[in-house]
Amino acid sequence: MQNLLLPVAILAIMGFIFAIALGFISEKFHVEKSVKEAAVRECLPGANCGACGFPGCDGLAAAIAKGEAPVNACAIGGASVTAAVAKAMGVEATGADERKVALVNCNGNCEAAKDQYKYQGLDDCRVQIALFGGKKACDYGCIGCGTCEKTCPFDAIHIINGVAKVNRDKCVACKKCVDVCPKNIIQLVPFNQKQAVLCSSHDKGKDARAKCSNSCIGCSICARTYPEAFEMDNFLSKAVNVDGIDLELLKTAADKCPNKCINIFE
Repeated sequence: MQNLLLPVAILAIMGFIFAIALGFISEKFHVEKSVKEAAVRECLPGANCGACGFPGCDGLAAAIAKGEAPVNACAIGGASVTAAVAKAMGVEATGADERKVALVNCNGNCEAAKDQYKYQGLDDCRVQIALFGGKKACDYGCIGCGTCEKTCPFDAIHIINGVAKVNRDKCVACKKCVDVCPKNIIQLVPFNQKQAVLCSSHDKGKDARAKCSNSCIGCSICARTYPEAFEMDNFLSKAVNVDGIDLELLKTAADKCPNKCINIFE
């Protein structure tokens, strides 16, 4: 019995000593938060997504309080958070960005996109791309393993029929999906942008269509129909965000697209 009690007693004494030591160290090296830092932290959403480039909301609050980050540094907070932070800092809320949302520039679903081989491996786009650029024949297409879906902390992007789709209402533009996509086909666009060309292929028309029936073939019909809303870039049509968009003319341009790769957000 004594052989059992002795180590227990030693561990208890050691635990007591370490507790006192940790308490002393914590008190000795404790850093007081400034009033401004605490006030800024109260304004931040608490998502700790890291999209701002700082280690969580605490790190961002400290940086803003020290003047090392702007009051609109919270990527997901929007205008309301920017205004609240600016008020806490006693400054004017200038430079507040308009709301943005992620957009996947691809519509190469399971029926439209051709595969060049059958993939059996880790369900990660960054792994699959190492094998001849991924299983899809299109070099610009969404791989579809869902790495972006697994990375998104807001459940705002999902793989649907082999291609990533963004829930615009849930997306907070944290850029997690943008940064993790190995094909670089996800971008942030203004939330109020009404049109999108769901393709990233710069292949010529015949080659693009042979790889995906939903691809942009560079025919420029949309750009000729509504030149203010679309522009051509190396066999690929790209949407242009403009004020005072003519929705009816936009729909006409989309209807004329032979492969129906233009999406309209109403």
